[in-house]
Amino acid sequence: MNRSLRHQLVVITGAGRGIGRATATRFAAEGARVVIGDLDDDVAAKAAQQIGRGAVGLTVDVSDRASYAAFIEQAQTLGPVDVLVNNAGIMPLSPLTEESDEATDRILDVNLRGVITGTKLVIPQMIERGHGHVINIASAVGRIAVANGATYSASKFAVVGFSEAMRSELKPHGVDVSCILPTVVATELAAGVSATKGMRAAQPDDVAKAVVGVAHRPQFETWVPRHSKGIFYSSNALPRRLKDTLGHAIGADRALSDVDAEARAEYERRAARP
Repeated sequence: MNRSLRHQLVVITGAGRGIGRATATRFAAEGARVVIGDLDDDVAAKAAQQIGRGAVGLTVDVSDRASYAAFIEQAQTLGPVDVLVNNAGIMPLSPLTEESDEATDRILDVNLRGVITGTKLVIPQMIERGHGHVINIASAVGRIAVANGATYSASKFAVVGFSEAMRSELKPHGVDVSCILPTVVATELAAGVSATKGMRAAQPDDVAKAVVGVAHRPQFETWVPRHSKGIFYSSNALPRRLKDTLGHAIGADRALSDVDAEARAEYERRAARP
């Protein structure tokens, strides 16, 4: 059944820019009440103002439980949360030997702990009401590990595993859990990263369209672009040696290594911020 999103309260983290902002725009166009969360309060407020339709911008640091709890509490003054989109994430890139312990902690705190914390904060009320939807923005790198982004890959693998477990846990209570797995998306996070051969970089609105589609008709796993799912499952059925050969031929094994460092410099600086 195609669910109406009109008047639904949708809370989105990391929504001041990129995928999050495009997703907020699409939900607002569907008649949903949208709460935009972002680490930068001015960015969140500006995004809400430009989206209009009653959108609200609030500050949240998903790596800090107290901040996330205060954010959800503020959102709930508008009503119970119907949909939570755990979108906030960072992707610092480097060989593991060059990654500081602080960077490792930051990646895991934002990309994984933030998803777990957000889910913990909203599901009690969803369970009580007998409905709700948690949508986690993972990554194709949550199914396909890539060198030069080992911790990022680990965080997204963990998000997929966590989401699968929560889907089973919450299904009896009428609460849905979904995972979105984009490939390279043309956002600041992917600055300097090229799509593999035969693929093109997706646009933020491509991912936003998938998120809203899943909110209308819940399903667990959605890849963006859609055909990348077939490529993954087909190649995954191959013996490891053939799979590695194919990955090398299309450049998948170098996707996070052969990057434009200069193009990524500003993003890397911002992602390293405490």
